[in-house]
Amino acid sequence: MSTLDHKIDFAVVLSVRNANPNGDPLNGNRPRQNYDGHGEISDVCLKRKIRNRLQDMGESLLVQSDERRDDAYRSIKDRVDANAEVQEFAKGKKTNNDLYAQAASKAWIDVRSFGQVFAFSGAEASSGVSIGVRGPVSIHTAVSVDPIDISSMQITKSVNATTPKDPNKKSSDTMGMKHRVDFGVYVFYGSINTQLAEKTGFTYEDAEKIRQALITLFENDTSSARPDGSMEVHKVYWWEHKSKLGQYSSAKVHRSLNVKLNEGVGEAKSFDDYLYTLQPLEGLEAQEYDGL
Repeated sequence: MSTLDHKIDFAVVLSVRNANPNGDPLNGNRPRQNYDGHGEISDVCLKRKIRNRLQDMGESLLVQSDERRDDAYRSIKDRVDANAEVQEFAKGKKTNNDLYAQAASKAWIDVRSFGQVFAFSGAEASSGVSIGVRGPVSIHTAVSVDPIDISSMQITKSVNATTPKDPNKKSSDTMGMKHRVDFGVYVFYGSINTQLAEKTGFTYEDAEKIRQALITLFENDTSSARPDGSMEVHKVYWWEHKSKLGQYSSAKVHRSLNVKLNEGVGEAKSFDDYLYTLQPLEGLEAQEYDGL
């Protein structure tokens, strides 16, 4: 498989209904918002979901969630130390940062896609390895088209967490809060850079896997904050340029997608309340995919 030889841009339109798409730990885990009241989903959160979908496809990942790991390793360092091809260039006479990065990129799709910093502290740094890999796939923060409304509810537990000292007494209920976005349509953008793809060995087949992960982004992503069906990918727009640099800048390609409320709609209640239009770009046609 040859490395990717043409630039790719993409955009994803998704909706959130009665769910918390990305809680902010610095704000009581409320859904993230910017200062204008628009909802946000961080690029880190989106990359985690893409990684999960790639893992579901059977791909080998370096950065795995502990509850979803498919090997015996409990940390990134353990996974790196167990890879003989990577360790060959980590220390001794064969120490070579470039070959180390190449071996890591070959071993794990998330490294050759998003990049990775290999830096271990303390005794773990005895090999002297501190290597940064820049990945070709860049993802923007998802932002809602309009400001979002957030609803909050107080919750309590109905069972004793521990046995009370006095069996005739019930332990005090623990109070908590749950927050959700009532409804919102979010858009995020991304690009795949060919110069960085050449460095990590990222192929066109890898790009196709990223595209499929975007289309199925919220499969197997259920939690109490995001029940099944509460988050949905509606559209994936995929632009494949004809050259390494591309006919247009990523900014201009991303701006060609316009999402706005339909005339006469006061407050959006569904995905269909919005109008989605693409400004034509000569020589560059968008491939449009429906979400799963």
